[in-house]
Amino acid sequence: MPSGTEGTGPVFTRYVALGDSQTEGVGDGDDAAGLRGWADRLAVHLADANPAVGYANLAVRGKLAAQVRAEQLAPALELRPDLATVVAGVNDVMRPRFSAAAVAAELEAMFAALTAAGAHVVTLTFPDVGRIAPLTRPLLPRVRALNAAIRAAAARHAVTLVDTEHVPVTTDPRLWSPDRLHASPVGHARIAAAVAQSLRLPTPTAPWTDPFPTPPPRLTLSTEARWAAAFLTPWLTRHARGRTSATGRTAKRPALLPVERSAES
Repeated sequence: MPSGTEGTGPVFTRYVALGDSQTEGVGDGDDAAGLRGWADRLAVHLADANPAVGYANLAVRGKLAAQVRAEQLAPALELRPDLATVVAGVNDVMRPRFSAAAVAAELEAMFAALTAAGAHVVTLTFPDVGRIAPLTRPLLPRVRALNAAIRAAAARHAVTLVDTEHVPVTTDPRLWSPDRLHASPVGHARIAAAVAQSLRLPTPTAPWTDPFPTPPPRLTLSTEARWAAAFLTPWLTRHARGRTSATGRTAKRPALLPVERSAES
C-alpha cells in the first residue's frame, strides 16, 4: 500500500465542521455507541500534525442547506475556526422542490462568511447517485447541477474543493452503508483521507482515489428490490408525513474540544 501524502500543509488549531448527517457521522457507528464519521476521522489527522488542535462538530442529520446556514453558521463563527468544512445539499436534492442555484447560494454565503473571518474552508461535491442506487438515477441531473454550482462558488471564495463526482471509487458499494445514502465506516475513512490529502496533511493511507484491489459486488434486481423495501419506501413515507430525522436533534460536539489521537483513523 502506498505511504500516502508527505504532509507539507498548514497546521490548524481550531477546526469546526458544519453540515448534515454525513458530517455528523451517520453510517459510522450508531446512536447507542456513538457516531464517528469523516469529520471525527479528519480531526485525528489534524491532531497528528498538531496535538493541540481543538475540534467542534455542529452538523445535524436531516438539515437542508438553508437550515445549516441559519442554525450553524453563527455558532461556527463564534468559535473562530482557522479550518472549517461545509458539506450540505443532499437533503435538498431529494425534496420535491429543488433549485441548485438556491442551495448553492446558501453554501456560498457560508463560504463567504467563514473565509472573511479568516478560516480555510473545505467543501465536497457529490458522486453519481445513479451508480450507488440505480433507482435514484432520476436525481442525477440535480446532483450534477448542484456540483457545478458548488465548484463555481468554491472558486469565487478560494475554498478547497474535494471533487468526488468523476472519481470511480466513490460509487463502490463498499464505501456505502446499507441505506446507500450514508457512507460506511470505510467510506467515512476515505472522505477523511480525501480532505486531509487536499490539505497536504500527513496521512498513513493510500491516495483516496485508489480503487479497491478486488471488483465490487454486483447489484441485482433482487438486491434493488430489498433496498427499496427496507430503505426507500420508509424514507418516502416518513417525509410524506412531514417527519424528518432532524427532529429533536442537536449538535453532538458544539464546543471546541481536544481530539482523541489514539482513535483509529
